[in-house]
Amino acid sequence: MRDDCDVLIVGAGPSGAVAAQEFARAGMRVTCLEQGDWPDYSRARAGHADFELVSRKHWNWNPNERRAAGDYRVDDTESDISALMYNGVGGSTVMYAAQWERFLPSDFRVRTLDGVGDDWPISYWDLEPYYDEVERQFAVSGLGGNPALPPMTPPPLPPVPLNKVGRRGAEALNKLGWHWWPGTNAIATADYGPLHACTQLAACPFGCPTGSKGSADRTHWQALSKGQVRLVVRATVDQVLLDDRGRASGVTYLDENGARHTIHAGVVVLCANALGTPRILLNSADGAGIANSSGMVGRRLMMHPFGNAIGIFDEDLESWRGPLGQYLHSLEFYETDRSRGFVRGAKWNLIPSGAPLSMMLTGTWGDESVWGSSFTRLLRERLGHSVIWGVICEDLPDPDNRVTLGELGEQDVPGVRIRYRTSDNTRAMMAWHLDRVSEVLDAMGAKQKILNPIMQGIGWHLIGTTVMGENPDGTVVDPYGECHDVPNLFVFDSSVFPTSSGVNPAATIAANALRCARALVARRRDVAVAS
Repeated sequence: MRDDCDVLIVGAGPSGAVAAQEFARAGMRVTCLEQGDWPDYSRARAGHADFELVSRKHWNWNPNERRAAGDYRVDDTESDISALMYNGVGGSTVMYAAQWERFLPSDFRVRTLDGVGDDWPISYWDLEPYYDEVERQFAVSGLGGNPALPPMTPPPLPPVPLNKVGRRGAEALNKLGWHWWPGTNAIATADYGPLHACTQLAACPFGCPTGSKGSADRTHWQALSKGQVRLVVRATVDQVLLDDRGRASGVTYLDENGARHTIHAGVVVLCANALGTPRILLNSADGAGIANSSGMVGRRLMMHPFGNAIGIFDEDLESWRGPLGQYLHSLEFYETDRSRGFVRGAKWNLIPSGAPLSMMLTGTWGDESVWGSSFTRLLRERLGHSVIWGVICEDLPDPDNRVTLGELGEQDVPGVRIRYRTSDNTRAMMAWHLDRVSEVLDAMGAKQKILNPIMQGIGWHLIGTTVMGENPDGTVVDPYGECHDVPNLFVFDSSVFPTSSGVNPAATIAANALRCARALVARRRDVAVAS
């Protein structure tokens, strides 16, 4: 292969971490370029008086507000919701809530079952062994035997405690006769490898100060970067280079000082998420774009619009503590029932409501303003006395929901512009599911309920934009992530997903990256490399 490295990976998030580990174990020379930096856990302040003030700066989910090293401008003026992500070693696992969910078998067959979207070129059963492996890699905790899922190997660690909130939710769902199961989370409930047992500070998205969350910087990169893999941070890739035969020969990137570098590789693997990956492809060839004969690069963006239902109780449920993360989840109404007025379904998860400012910085809860003479009364009523049901709805692919290149940033590298409109199907789905969750809150004994459909600014997951499939006419990569147009250029992140499912994508991102990486290792001598 080429002089600089055998495999060049762009992006040190979960897909890049899993792939790098697999390539290194196979004896390949691996370089990973990450445009952000290592997370600074000295800024993880849970347990300190300034925790919530600091977290909303350093651990802000929106890159336009965070403006950290590696963040680029995301123009969302034509989008119903903003894209939330983290650019740095570990990728968005540094800030995810660690809810670890396998896709269901039906998620891979939505065209066959429901006549929408597309079937995946693989099945649940193709991913099943890789789900088992990555759950061990990411220190997943949970309980085997979930009746909503196929039989599977139990997670390596026991589930997080239900606590008062989880028990109250479980009792209500039992009363209604609806499915629930203890939450599966990438949260260590006992010391596990480099991770420590969770102390339930409800701070999972804000740096996890105890080092309990299975984020890729801790589970993978701490070890890989000590010699097995060359990891370069603050390296902003702007283009994939092609040789005169149209094969990927490497990339150009800018370091933190703005100096441009070229690195050559036998194989290039993009793991830059569903905004960053199309950004690089569209900007390559000096802005003409590559790997886009289908015209599908950047299209079919899905972001999982998020809603929630808040319940306020007379009893003190100690809901300032627990996993964020999830105590439990329900998949009772996950599969399609057309009598409801929409197709596909949603997952519900029960979480704590958190620390004091989390109770009050939402602007308005219900009809009563939180600011003014009622502030202290409302804080006393809500702190420890409120719970949150999150609702994640399946987001169907739409070619008009897309990522394009945006304005040039500080280093003359373009940001991205997103166009995203929430579908009528999603709106109907969210309204119906919030009505059902409202019934659960009634069964839990809530004295007040606040329902928030399609919360403005909340687009938790980035999916689609370089769809995989067998037919080059309508897809960007094949079932193993190899670009149809560029035989040694691969995409392993969630941008290859044909559909979004109605559950959190981290487990499937990691499992599919492992599947694709292992397939590449198996046939590495047959890959056509640049001359």
